[in-house]
Amino acid sequence: MSGDCIFCKIANAQIPSKKIYEDEEVIAFHDIHPNAPVHFLIVPKLHIESLISCESQHQALLGKLLLLAPKLAKEQGLAGFRTMINTGHDGGQEVFHIHLHVFGGSAKLPKT
Repeated sequence: MSGDCIFCKIANAQIPSKKIYEDEEVIAFHDIHPNAPVHFLIVPKLHIESLISCESQHQALLGKLLLLAPKLAKEQGLAGFRTMINTGHDGGQEVFHIHLHVFGGSAKLPKT
């Protein structure tokens, strides 16, 4: 845990969230500033700064994030969705704790 990391504080229940999933390794919760009708984050409890910081020992954890996305999206009523991991300042990352965004519920998501 990083002492000033908001996602570490959410994972440790020091800050409330609108949680949709939690186990010993991962927490998922709705984004407080959604960009779509359904917008949630999947966050590992292990503090990893960004995707660029990941190493081979993180492979199973990264796979878990990706495999949880369709399961949780379906539970949130999504038939289709978009995933995104922002990496670094230039990649749009605002919270420096790796996290997977899942967006859906609208056909008006911007095309990329």
